[in-house]
Amino acid sequence: MTPFKILAISGSLRADSHNTALLRAAQKFNTGLDIEIYEGLREIPPYDMDLDNPQHRPAAVVDLRRRINEADGLLIATPEFNYSIPGVLKNAIDWVSTDWTKTEGLPLLRKPVAILGAAPTNFGSVRAQLALRQVFVWTESDVVVKPEVIAFRSHERFDDEGNLVDETTIELLQSLLTVLAVKIERAS
Repeated sequence: MTPFKILAISGSLRADSHNTALLRAAQKFNTGLDIEIYEGLREIPPYDMDLDNPQHRPAAVVDLRRRINEADGLLIATPEFNYSIPGVLKNAIDWVSTDWTKTEGLPLLRKPVAILGAAPTNFGSVRAQLALRQVFVWTESDVVVKPEVIAFRSHERFDDEGNLVDETTIELLQSLLTVLAVKIERAS
């Protein structure tokens, strides 16, 4: 059986991001998923409804929509900025949540999605994950509800090379990926 294809997106552009490190840990500790980390978030331009149609979309947006359509599921790691999700992540979601021409389909519609996040604060990315879940209500995505993976005080969960070393977080991450795989299998 071919492993399920997961597109993993980090909402952080920072080189040493703990959220991107969580996605690398997902690649390392998963069992049977093909997890590809998306690296084009920086190239997504600000959302512009005048360009949001098949003839005018920027190439980076066309590529992201294609990757989401081809993926069996999404894994999104979000930091928390100002009690919410980073603007670059919300902007990318805005570009892939539409079909104004009614000819393409909606890439996020019923797409299985797992959310996780890391932040150096005591609350981690709790509020950002809540805000992201609210966005996915609108897109009618099939979001994994539990387990929640909130790597609070994230600087204590990774070693100096950016490897996830906290056993509890690893176990929660593995459980999250298992539930995501079950959602995908049920949707197939």
